[in-house]
Amino acid sequence: MKVRACTRREFSVIFLFLAVAALIFGLRNVEVLEQFQHKIHSTTNATNISTDPDVNHSFCTFQPLSGEDALEERLLLDSIAWPETPLLRAPVSLENTSDPAHSTFTILPRRGGGQWQVGDQLEVMIEMSDFHGRPKKYGGDLLLARLHNMKLVAGVAGHVMDHLNGSYSAVFSLPWEGDTQVEVMLVHPNEAITVLNRINREQPDRVFFKSLFRSGSLSEITICDICLRPTQQPLCNFTDRLTGDPWFCYKPKNLSCNARINHVMGGVKYIIKGNETKLFQRGVNLRVEIRASGPPSVTVLPKNKDQPQLKSSIVTSGPSGYYYQGAWRSLNGPTVRQFNISDISPCLKGKVVHMYGDSTVRQFFEYLNAVLPDLKEFDLHSPKRAGPYMALDYANNIRVTYRFHGPPIRIVTVPTRELRYIANEIDGLIGGTNTVVLFCVWAHFGPYPMELYIRRLQSIRRAVVQLLDRAPGTVVIIRTGNPQGLTLNFAQTKSDWFSLRFNKVLRLMFKGLNVHLIDAWEMVVAHYLSHMLHPQPPIIKNMMNVILSYVCPAKGN
Repeated sequence: MKVRACTRREFSVIFLFLAVAALIFGLRNVEVLEQFQHKIHSTTNATNISTDPDVNHSFCTFQPLSGEDALEERLLLDSIAWPETPLLRAPVSLENTSDPAHSTFTILPRRGGGQWQVGDQLEVMIEMSDFHGRPKKYGGDLLLARLHNMKLVAGVAGHVMDHLNGSYSAVFSLPWEGDTQVEVMLVHPNEAITVLNRINREQPDRVFFKSLFRSGSLSEITICDICLRPTQQPLCNFTDRLTGDPWFCYKPKNLSCNARINHVMGGVKYIIKGNETKLFQRGVNLRVEIRASGPPSVTVLPKNKDQPQLKSSIVTSGPSGYYYQGAWRSLNGPTVRQFNISDISPCLKGKVVHMYGDSTVRQFFEYLNAVLPDLKEFDLHSPKRAGPYMALDYANNIRVTYRFHGPPIRIVTVPTRELRYIANEIDGLIGGTNTVVLFCVWAHFGPYPMELYIRRLQSIRRAVVQLLDRAPGTVVIIRTGNPQGLTLNFAQTKSDWFSLRFNKVLRLMFKGLNVHLIDAWEMVVAHYLSHMLHPQPPIIKNMMNVILSYVCPAKGN
């Protein structure tokens, strides 16, 4: 009997199923995971998997998925399912909602006694209460936690676990010695997330776009989006033929669809109004710090060989890295080298660096263009903020390019001929040891169904797999999303809750591939600077050190 080997695509689906199973069921070892393989074998051959979009955003049109892609999408959606919260009663009142002023965190004593030492994991218990001071009985709040020492310019992000009963645990690695202080922040109460979840289901068209159609002296402007509500007006279908990424415009009355010449942001319909705005108040329940019920800090001693390290029993994975003296140090990747400006050109000599994605990737292009004296931007007469951009260093044979991802794009007017999808751009690369590919997709996808983001990543991943197959030496780097400062209006399209879920999906979908991650989420959370959509220069410099360390790793890595 011949046994067919799994294809790379089938392997990734199996890997994803096992990873999601571990997330959902708390499985801890390979032996237990292998018990689920027989279930995978029967499931991956299924053909009757529904690909219909959720009824609440039924006016969003997606192309049908293959059985494998549909299974993956369903597993990913299950993996990011948020804890359910009681229905909000109208009119909305803050009384029963999470109140950071009445909530507290407590540093738990070291199990078994003794002093905290480098390498231990410290646990913090967070107890959420409502505006009457009553303990909450259910979970679903979005919390951020970090450990820091301002004198040492040191910081590390904590891992927050929801116990679904109003209490949470934050677990921190202790990578440096000295005083360390705990900070816990409520980003959104669970009741606010209920509202965000609802508007994403019911109003995925709250951000809309326009296109100009022109032929000779005739011109018309129509509304465009991924999700267009049905009207008597026919649609122009601009779905990409290769990737399947959807895009539509209402057809002009007197012009053909082929007359479309540009893409521009139309506007935002802010949906959260009335009493629901109470759930998104700066200084009240939106990105507000929670106080400690006791001492907020501990003293960490050097590692003691005679005292075993204390590891958390509820978290098995640690942070990706931490800051020390202002420099990012990796804990699960190659050593992060500290690149002086004079070190960058020798590292990139003879290489082409292709950057794709939103403006948080454009920051890297701008950084290199600003600090490298011999790298000169070539004027492509592109719109500012949109690109495409190209910079050249003839002496060192360095080429750096940047291009925005395909729609949705909330920026300046862009000619339709410059609308390119990342997957198609990667498919056009030769690749090789002299090629670096860096991309990021997250900030413009907040208002849409998660299915759109998953399908965009599926097409990009296919292109990355094919690139690495034909040119294994290509360096592929992916930047995650990061937390940012929020207001009521900003939260409706770019909430940290959207970004957190995107990051979880991204990690699962690219796990097991020969790609590298810039953990922008942790690098922003762990830093002392305020959170911004576009991280501030010290953070960008550290991110560039991570990127360059992947391109030019230290000897011995």
